[in-house]
Amino acid sequence: MKKGRSPLPDAPLPGLGEAPLFPPAAETAEPHYHGHRERLRQRFAEAEGRLPDYELLELILFRSIPRRDVKPLAKALIARFGSLAEVLGAPIARLREIDGVSDGVAGDLKIVEAAGHRLAKGGIAKRPVLSTSAALIDYCRSTMAFAEREIFRILFLDTKNGLIADEVQQRGTVNHTPVYPREVVKRALELSATALILVHNHPSGDPSPSSADVSMTRTIADVAGPLGIVVHDHIIIGRDGHVSLKAQRLF
Repeated sequence: MKKGRSPLPDAPLPGLGEAPLFPPAAETAEPHYHGHRERLRQRFAEAEGRLPDYELLELILFRSIPRRDVKPLAKALIARFGSLAEVLGAPIARLREIDGVSDGVAGDLKIVEAAGHRLAKGGIAKRPVLSTSAALIDYCRSTMAFAEREIFRILFLDTKNGLIADEVQQRGTVNHTPVYPREVVKRALELSATALILVHNHPSGDPSPSSADVSMTRTIADVAGPLGIVVHDHIIIGRDGHVSLKAQRLF
């Protein structure tokens, strides 16, 4: 053996036919959240009504974000907005303020919101509205309770109190919506409606009617009455509940 040359090792070096001494972790290992997703889906199938809001939100986010643990994002959204309904009702711009909410995720949430509105509207669409008061309130709450600005909508009814049209007449500020009684009655005549239900929301959460709400309702009723159009009710929707001006005998 010549000086200066070390003998060959007895075993081949890594990379020459043998596995490395410290192999990297398997890249195909299943992410930890996969098992959680399957368990949550199973719990939903067994008891959907008992899942907390953040877990229902997780189930929605599963399809929007297929390769990430979405529990932290679901909890962050609930913490910011307060409930699943308020998350779905939040404007896209505010949803995007949450880290992890892309345009796609925000868009998916708004699709779920729109589907919920259609579902609630189905409860009043083909039946006399006045005989489905609970469904009417559910529909109004789903569409308006968590809006950040006032919305004034009108349900136009036929002679059997069936729904002809549901239209948003005005969108206002956080505490005011301009309403023009003549425009309301004009639209009722265009649709051949014989009755109206007025609905608007209070973004503050408190559905208590203001003096302006009462005055506006009386004015519309006074203008519509001589033309054979009845104002059945004016319902004010808030996060904390709703108030019927008719039930309160305010007009």
